[in-house]
Amino acid sequence: MVFSSLIFLFFFLPAVLLCYYVVPQRFLAVRNGVLLAFSLFFYFYGEPRLIALLFLSIALNYFFGLLMRSPYRKIWLALCVFCNVAMLGVYKYLNFFISTANSVFGTSTPLLDIVMPIGISFYTFQALSYVVDVYRRQAWPQKNPFSLALYISMFPQLIAGPIVRYRDVDDRIAQRAHTVAGFSEGIDRFVYGLAKKVLLSNVFAQIADGIWLRPTDELTFLLSWFGAAAYTLQIYYDFSGYSDMAIGLGKMFGFQFLENFNYPYISRSVTEFWRRWHMSLSSWFRDYVYIPLGGNRCSSKRHIFNLLVVWGLTGFWHGANFTFLAWGLYFGVLLICEKYALAKLIDRLPRVLTHLYALLFIVIGWVLFRSDTLSYALDYLRVMLTPSLTVDPQLIEYLARFWPYLLCGVVLSAPIYPRLAKRKAFVLLSYPLLAALLVLCVMSLLNNSYNPFIYFRF
Repeated sequence: MVFSSLIFLFFFLPAVLLCYYVVPQRFLAVRNGVLLAFSLFFYFYGEPRLIALLFLSIALNYFFGLLMRSPYRKIWLALCVFCNVAMLGVYKYLNFFISTANSVFGTSTPLLDIVMPIGISFYTFQALSYVVDVYRRQAWPQKNPFSLALYISMFPQLIAGPIVRYRDVDDRIAQRAHTVAGFSEGIDRFVYGLAKKVLLSNVFAQIADGIWLRPTDELTFLLSWFGAAAYTLQIYYDFSGYSDMAIGLGKMFGFQFLENFNYPYISRSVTEFWRRWHMSLSSWFRDYVYIPLGGNRCSSKRHIFNLLVVWGLTGFWHGANFTFLAWGLYFGVLLICEKYALAKLIDRLPRVLTHLYALLFIVIGWVLFRSDTLSYALDYLRVMLTPSLTVDPQLIEYLARFWPYLLCGVVLSAPIYPRLAKRKAFVLLSYPLLAALLVLCVMSLLNNSYNPFIYFRF
C-alpha cells in the first residue's frame, strides 16, 4: 500500500484517524497502541509473508538497547550491528553476491528464492540508530517494547523514510500535543506531497520510462537528454512528494519529522546538492559511518578514503546492483574533487555557471541510478555526450503533450512556493487550491493505474 493509492486515501487513512482520535487525549498510550496496530497492518497488507522479519528486527533491537547499559556494551553493539547488517545482507544482497561470484569464477551456484522485504533498508537504519544512540548515551533505553515497535514501524515513514532518529521522537512517543493547527498543517503538507507524486512525478515517469525502454542505438542526442531530464524531475517529485506526505501524516498524529529535501536542484555545487537531497540519509551516514571513521579530522589520504567508503556504502544501500555502487562512488569522487580542487573556483564563478555545472553532473549521476546495467548506462551516456541535431518524433510528441507539466516541474523545483505562501492573497486561496489539487489527484488515480514509486523498492 502506498500513500498515493485510493485504498489508502479512502479506507486506511480515514479508518486510522477515526480510531486514533476517538480515543481521548489523556489516553495517549491507547492512541499509540492504535497507531501501532494500524502500522503493522499497513506493513502486513503490502508484505504479509515477511512481517515476521519486522517483528524480529524490533525484538532484537529492543533487547540490544537494554544491553547498552551493561559493562560489555561494546561487544553487544558489535553483535547488534552484525545482526542488523546480516538481515539486510541476506534479503537484499545475497543473490547479488552469488550472481557476481558466478560471473567472476564461472560457477553455477543457483540463486535463492528470496524476496526483499519492503522498506527493510529504512527500518533497519532506524533500528540501528536507536541502539547506537543509546550506546552513546544520547538516549535512554526504551523499556516499553510497544513504544520501540511504534518508533520502528510507524507507517508514515516505515517503507520510504524519512529516516527518523530515535532521539528526535523519543519524548513525543511518551508525551505529545495534538492541536487543530498541527492537524491542519499536516493535511496541507500531505495534499501538496500527494500532488507532487500524482500530478507531476507520474507524468515524468511516463516520459522517462518511454525513453529508457528503447535500446540506446535508437536514441538521439536530444532525446537522451530529454529522458535524463524527465527522470531528474521524476525522482525529485516522487521522493520529495512521498517525504512531504510522511511529514504531513506525522503532524496529524502529533509528531514532527525533520525535513528531507530543501530544493536540491537550485544547488551551485554537488556538495550543496547533498546537503539538500535526502537529508535524513546523508546525516545518518555522516553521524554513524563518516564521523566514526574519522571524518575530516585526519590526513588527506584518510579523508579521501573515508569519503569513498561512505559514498560506496550510500550507493550500495540503494540497491544490489553495480549501477548503484558506481552512482555512489561517482558522487564520492565529485565531492573529493570539489573539496580539494574546485571549491575556490566555484565560489568565484558566476552563480548561473556554477548552477549549470551542478545540474550537469547531477543529471549524469541520475543516468547511472536509473539504468539497469552499467553497460546500458555507459551506452546512454555515450549518446548524451555525442552532439547531434537529429530530432526524434518521440521528442516532439512528448513536448507537445507534456510541456505544461514540464514547465511546472522546472518552476516548482525552485523555492517559489514558500515565497508565495507568505502573501496574504495566497493564504486566502490556499484552501480552494488544496481542494482542487486533491480532486485532481483523485481523478488522476481513478483514470490512470500507472502509479510507480521509485523508493518503494529500497
